[in-house]
Amino acid sequence: MPDSAAADPIIEPGRRRAVLAQLPRLHRPDGTPIRVLLVDDEETLTNLVSLALSYEGWQVGVANNGRDALAKFTAERPDVVVLDIMLPDIDGLSILRNLRGQGHATPVLFLTAKDSIDDRIIGLTAGGDDYMTKPFSLEELVARLRGLIQRAGEAVADDASQLRVGDLFLDESSYEVRRGSDPVALTTTEFELLRYFMRNPKRVLSRAQILDRVWNYDFAGKASIVDLYVSYLRKKIDAGRTPMIHTVRGVGYVIRPAE
Repeated sequence: MPDSAAADPIIEPGRRRAVLAQLPRLHRPDGTPIRVLLVDDEETLTNLVSLALSYEGWQVGVANNGRDALAKFTAERPDVVVLDIMLPDIDGLSILRNLRGQGHATPVLFLTAKDSIDDRIIGLTAGGDDYMTKPFSLEELVARLRGLIQRAGEAVADDASQLRVGDLFLDESSYEVRRGSDPVALTTTEFELLRYFMRNPKRVLSRAQILDRVWNYDFAGKASIVDLYVSYLRKKIDAGRTPMIHTVRGVGYVIRPAE
């Protein structure tokens, strides 16, 4: 993709583009990175776009043909797909029809050299959510993807810092926690654990998931550390009140609004 690369200045390593740098970063509601599936057989393009999206903090999967794209979609369940139409095996329109036929509503942005009005109409009426032609601006591509993800309700901005589950309130910016009108003082680890629970209300979280998200490693396999810190949280959040943190035997823990 020599023309498209030339049309957009090389991204300075480790930096977001000037306009994008003024916008809050996006992540999934559970705090994990946005997942993007990039489908194109041009290595130069996939390298360039992957670099730009990685600076947004997003996780990028790459497929170089249609069969690989369908397999990776099933395995990775991305939040958004960037899809070329002209691929060496299955064309992009067929891939999209396949996904829509299975009931997947994942936003899809076509990124292709097919630039006629008829091509755009065909792509959009096939179920595409947006359409860009090569050469293209990386900054515009990222901006359009941000819009698609946010409209689909798959993203939370970093400035959306207040979490609520029932009468439990947590502010990620000020580290303020309240149950009803009562302030709750937490240690750093307790706060991170509660934040993870509140980003996933009514979802049962396994000890392994909690270890990976809160401690970032498996703590030598000692899942008992999770049980210990859950007990700490319960003493501060649930003591004398209707419980919100519940044990699901053999699985893990879940937080629900008090009934």
